[in-house]
Amino acid sequence: MIGNTLKYMRKKKALKQDTLAKLVGISQQNLSRYEKEQRIISFELIEKIANTCGYKIYFISNNEKFESKDLIRKDI
Repeated sequence: MIGNTLKYMRKKKALKQDTLAKLVGISQQNLSRYEKEQRIISFELIEKIANTCGYKIYFISNNEKFESKDLIRKDI
């Protein structure tokens, strides 16, 4: 599921895998593996790819909408 979303965002921005990979600081091979869901991707990298492609990730809870920067991690 996330692989298809990554691919969708990249294609909507008309970016090739190698171009997006360079922009976010990973190899083209790793981006391909993330898109094919052959490798686990971190949330931080998902967010970086989304932002690079012009998207933001929002969380909705009890009719509140917030971004990951608004979250306070209690597990670290």
